[in-house]
Amino acid sequence: MTFLIVTNRRDLTTDYIVRELKRRDLPYLRLNTETIAEARVTINPLDGSFTLRLGERTQRLENVLAAYFRRPEEPSKPRADVAPHDWEYAAGEWNGLLKSIYVFVGKRWFSHPAYIMLAEDKPRQLIAAVRIGFRIPEGVITNDFVEVDRLMKSGPVVGKPLKTSIVSEEGPGSIVFTSALAGVLPEDASAISLCPAIYQREIIKDADIRVTVVGSHVFAVAIHSQATEVSRVDWRRGSNPELLHEAITLPAPIKDKCVALVEELNLRFGAIDLIRDVNGEYWFLECNPNGQWAWIENRTGLPISAAIVDELEEIAKK
Repeated sequence: MTFLIVTNRRDLTTDYIVRELKRRDLPYLRLNTETIAEARVTINPLDGSFTLRLGERTQRLENVLAAYFRRPEEPSKPRADVAPHDWEYAAGEWNGLLKSIYVFVGKRWFSHPAYIMLAEDKPRQLIAAVRIGFRIPEGVITNDFVEVDRLMKSGPVVGKPLKTSIVSEEGPGSIVFTSALAGVLPEDASAISLCPAIYQREIIKDADIRVTVVGSHVFAVAIHSQATEVSRVDWRRGSNPELLHEAITLPAPIKDKCVALVEELNLRFGAIDLIRDVNGEYWFLECNPNGQWAWIENRTGLPISAAIVDELEEIAKK
């Protein structure tokens, strides 16, 4: 019997989970999906067995107690002598096998991969947040110049991507941050029409609030983004290691809404971005259903990894 973590070799966040599992002397298998083509797999439909052999380790997936879906990557070629067209076909088959693993584990996931994928939809998040009772900034998701112009004529606006924050050219690409928009002109209509984006009323911040929900546990941190001009609109801009992170206690109604939103998305985990404005009011921005959290634990000491392993142990008891 074991705990399964699906991720990649470079995922430092998983190292925190592994450390906690080791501290509790709990058995685990870390499946780095880029290496899946090095495995030996046998599925027997007659007896329902699913066996995965990685090096010297053999694991029957029916013996997985609970599983954590973190950061899987595309399978890599197991050998240099595999021709590109052969690997293109084989990689598709290995991706199909990974999906079979995700289906086979079923209800034993901390958050099911399918639910994570569905929860990434930002329009769904915003609609759910309104239904639960969060304040959200006035705004629109659109590629219509008229709608953007209308919004901007009534006050300051920020823009951000609907889905993808990485623009890739040749090389690693660049990050598209949330940005204040100075204005739009008719000649911008063509660029705006190219794809939908999120346009929202700018909220004057006191701080950004990162809320990590693990089951019924809520870990909230105020990120003092207004301390520097570069991080004023988007605290990630500038990657300032000195930006103060302060563990805080949320007002009970906001805390309850955070837990309710994660439940609404059929998850056990959510990394929620809020704004606390200068009047102390809280505004919902978005929820990353599989977001990063290790840097928060590292900087604040909040026991997020322990809470995740607690949840895995609870799943294992069912």
